[in-house]
Amino acid sequence: MTEEVLEPDLPICDPHHHLWDFPNGRYLLPELLADIGQGHRVESTVFVECGAFYSAVKPEPFRFVGETEFVAGVAAMSESGRYGPVRACAGIVGRADLAQGASVDEVLAEHVRAGGGRFRGIRHAGAWDASPEIRVSHTEPPPGLYGLPAFREGFAKLAEHGLSFEAWQYHTQIGDVAALADAFPETPIMLDHVGGPLGIGPYAGRRDEVFAAWAADIADLARRPNVWVKLGGLGMATLGFGFQRRDVLPSSAELADAWRPYVETCLEAFGAGRGMFESNFPVDSVSCGYGVLWNALKRLAAGCSADEKAQLFRDNAVRFYRLDI
Repeated sequence: MTEEVLEPDLPICDPHHHLWDFPNGRYLLPELLADIGQGHRVESTVFVECGAFYSAVKPEPFRFVGETEFVAGVAAMSESGRYGPVRACAGIVGRADLAQGASVDEVLAEHVRAGGGRFRGIRHAGAWDASPEIRVSHTEPPPGLYGLPAFREGFAKLAEHGLSFEAWQYHTQIGDVAALADAFPETPIMLDHVGGPLGIGPYAGRRDEVFAAWAADIADLARRPNVWVKLGGLGMATLGFGFQRRDVLPSSAELADAWRPYVETCLEAFGAGRGMFESNFPVDSVSCGYGVLWNALKRLAAGCSADEKAQLFRDNAVRFYRLDI
């Protein structure tokens, strides 16, 4: 599915994408640039950890820093200008085991060093569900990770390094994020992928019920001023739309219709000042191409003012991640 690019002059910072080289797929700088080259005005990006390029030689607490070292190299390549004007990986969000407690302080310092001025936060994914049909996060978290005393002891170190936290969990765990935000009101928290509403396994066929519970928790979470939300990740198979099973992937208009209730609910709760559109590529590529995805997001912002669009597509991401661009 290819489409004419909507609003091609609208500046974009893509605040959530990955880079990896796994046996079942590769998504590195050439693939990212190919997607960006489809016509949308993507000026900069933020890399978010994804379990790739961990060091095989660093001691266990520091092996996650290998990913930051790799991504910082990609960012330096992009900054050379040889690959066009885009500032790929201008911000880096890495992984650390916050549940190791206060000793994670040394790991955070190494991430900051390795990032070369680009390291901005930690994502310690906590997505967990009791159903064996729901895949837990690649971090293999226990239930209730964000409330564990050791995790919170490690979390407390983020502020000392000027780092934010990236929360990735399912909709049944949004209350855990709210409790974390209450305990650490000075630490900025980014809620990934509109909070992870599920539509597979035991949640399949219960979209209205799940949506009602999710929407109530989103409204409550948004009362914490230190919490922001990423408007995206809606192309993942976990939402249960089933787009990935189709012979012909959906158009941006169809995607916008399916995603509108989630985006509008988040915008009503958080406002345009604490939200940002994201690609979540290549994960969301199971449902659509990069160009079609941004067309869908632009359709969802059709009712926004020019200032609100600037915030949602670029300015909020630049501000939250303190990008030097």
